[in-house]
Amino acid sequence: MVPPPKGKAPTRGAKQIHTENTASIYFYRNISLCAALVYHTVTIGFYFDEISAFTIIMNLIVSILYVGCHQVMSQLSAPRFSESGQLIDPGLDLNMEGGIGEHIKDIVILTAMTHVLTLFSNYFWFMLLLLPIRAFWLVWVNFLGPWFFEKAPEDTEQDEKKRKKMERKMKRYQQ
Repeated sequence: MVPPPKGKAPTRGAKQIHTENTASIYFYRNISLCAALVYHTVTIGFYFDEISAFTIIMNLIVSILYVGCHQVMSQLSAPRFSESGQLIDPGLDLNMEGGIGEHIKDIVILTAMTHVLTLFSNYFWFMLLLLPIRAFWLVWVNFLGPWFFEKAPEDTEQDEKKRKKMERKMKRYQQ
């Protein structure tokens, strides 16, 4: 077991965040383009006769996921510059642990894996069902679960005193 480092965690500057965001967007764009290129090249080259409406619809869904994720990452990490060209705000950090950028990158990776694996079997399209399952899980863990199973606040000593005081007042008014 390594003890945790002492002191404050090092922070990254705005310029570094902007550079890493740009690199992340390009990297995940390239992943999606390569997966689509491999899929379409092999499908058109070897399985052109077997292309069905289902295959076309699933490719449209995958394309929408690719473009949507790329647009969301671009909008979230859009930097703001001053009139002189100096970086004011680097946008949201896409590489932050537990942030929304991490979830969007997971969607791109899962979609690219699904797209390539469907070359071997159309049953791999079912992997895309992991997306709504994961979304429900995140909503449950972060919002619904704690809301449903939150324990009632326990009476503190001050609350107990207030309750007794109210009971005395009620007795006075009842007499």
